[in-house]
Amino acid sequence: MRPAPTILHLDMDAFFAAAEQAAKPSLRGKPVVVGGVGPRGVVSTASYEARVFGIRSAMPTAQARRLCPNAAYLTPRFTLYRQVSEAVMELLHALSPLVEPLSLDEAFVDLEAGGVPPETAAVRGVGEQLRRDIRSATGLTGSVGLAGAKMLAKIASEAAKPDGLVVIEPGTERELLGPMTVRTLPGVGPATAETLRRAGIHTVAETAEAGEAELVRLLGRAHGAGLYAMALGRDDRPVVAERDAKSISVEDTFEVDLTDRTRVRSEVLRLADRCVQRLRAAGRSGRTVVIKVRNYDFSTLTRSETLRGPTDDPAVIREAAARLLEMVDTTGGVRLLGVGVSGLADFTQEDLFAQVATEREAEETAKAAAAAAEAADGGTEPHEAEEERPRRWHPGLDVVHDEYGAGWVQGSGVGRVTVRFETPWSAPGRVRTFAVEDPALRPGEPLPLVRGGPADGQSSEPAILPKSLSPEPGEDTGSEVGEEISSR
Repeated sequence: MRPAPTILHLDMDAFFAAAEQAAKPSLRGKPVVVGGVGPRGVVSTASYEARVFGIRSAMPTAQARRLCPNAAYLTPRFTLYRQVSEAVMELLHALSPLVEPLSLDEAFVDLEAGGVPPETAAVRGVGEQLRRDIRSATGLTGSVGLAGAKMLAKIASEAAKPDGLVVIEPGTERELLGPMTVRTLPGVGPATAETLRRAGIHTVAETAEAGEAELVRLLGRAHGAGLYAMALGRDDRPVVAERDAKSISVEDTFEVDLTDRTRVRSEVLRLADRCVQRLRAAGRSGRTVVIKVRNYDFSTLTRSETLRGPTDDPAVIREAAARLLEMVDTTGGVRLLGVGVSGLADFTQEDLFAQVATEREAEETAKAAAAAAEAADGGTEPHEAEEERPRRWHPGLDVVHDEYGAGWVQGSGVGRVTVRFETPWSAPGRVRTFAVEDPALRPGEPLPLVRGGPADGQSSEPAILPKSLSPEPGEDTGSEVGEEISSR
């Protein structure tokens, strides 16, 4: 334990939802829910306005809609979130070389390693300046906790929410923790909490009073001893600058159970390609391929295959995933599929799978020949067929219209798509409806949340709201059209 509160924990406030509100002026101050928008979707983040209705992370979206039907239900835009996260992490790295990211919106910082004097006034000043810098750079707010240990700093940032700062002075830990529920302590999930409840232990103070021997008897040596130390406010875990990922995976939940074996296989192959994209983006390769299958009855199966060496070859990972799928019975219906790679490495063994590469090349040649023959017979060119596939406009996604400029999708259905044209720095914009195949409407890129923000330089010049859509003085821009966000 440190004698000064030099460990900082930053947690951005309702990050995904707050970013959407900052990007969409018409949603500011209104309930916003980000996550899966389909019948089987799950809430990722809810704005504070939505939390008033009881909406929480990991809640089924269908349940959230029943609690607050008039909220804006939006598809996540991870490109934007990563841009904002990079700007925030850059500010943290300016404070100290020891920054431990936990997610896109959360991190620990060792201020002592950054040369900040071990005094409460000094670390508080750094925390307050950090909050101002984050707001200036991103337009968003974050909550800061400062303490002499990681566990306490995280508890402090939670107490500071939203948009606050809390310092836990060394020596006051037990007094602060005592009345809190035992679930406050790291590593105490529902099962552990239930075990402690049956033993009459409900609060952190009661956990400390139970003693180490009793906790070891209830929970085992490692868990019991660790929990006792944390109940006393002891946590000597250091801030670790690099957190090495153990695996990379992707998964999808389907709105309707998949029963067609061919469709299931095609989805697994698609997920394998997405997994490879993430592997390559991280500069990694992997040795073990894993598939995950959740059946109609929620039973979940995993199958894995370890290759002869690490690879990031999409053909190799696709073939391994397809072989693993053959080991699973999917005739009853599949609601979720996932593909992952573990045993990560920073290199590949290029020559182990030369035969697969040769076979892939032959297959691609055959496909090209078949496509050419079809075109010669009067069929459509492959790229033309691709363009003829119907577009899917998910609520919340960025679009650009040739005449009206930048906007975002409010909803779509029955061949129509509703778009609100506004930018992060404009007034609430007007709503227009188009055919889903309107050639003037196309997907767009996220705009920076503030002028000169982190997205600048990473995308094309932002489209400015045309004069034809700029509100006149006194004009009501919140027209009834599209006022309730649709996700049909």
